[in-house]
Amino acid sequence: MPDIQKENTSVDEQIKYLQDSLYVISGKWKLPILVAIHEGNTRFRDIQRRVNRITSKVLSKELKELELNKLIVRKVYNDSPPTVEYTTSNYCDSLQNVVAGLIEWGKYHREKIKED
Repeated sequence: MPDIQKENTSVDEQIKYLQDSLYVISGKWKLPILVAIHEGNTRFRDIQRRVNRITSKVLSKELKELELNKLIVRKVYNDSPPTVEYTTSNYCDSLQNVVAGLIEWGKYHREKIKED
């Protein structure tokens, strides 16, 4: 755990910022969806196939929340039928170190749990 006392903000403020962060990226689906989109799965069905066991209803809800939080961009093409594509935003790039850290910690944790 980082020593949060060393920061210029109070512990209460840091907890508030942590809660804000978790609100935006929490849950079982948001980060896997972002990774899937970042890796080139831009259409709804492609994202759904890549993120195992997510329902259409949940994927739709999560995509709306990610767009609301400016982590993805939804683009509608006036084809027949209309085509919708999702891409990660430039702002989403600010999560790169967070996601990499979580992946690394998840790998470490999985190995640690298997030790016993």
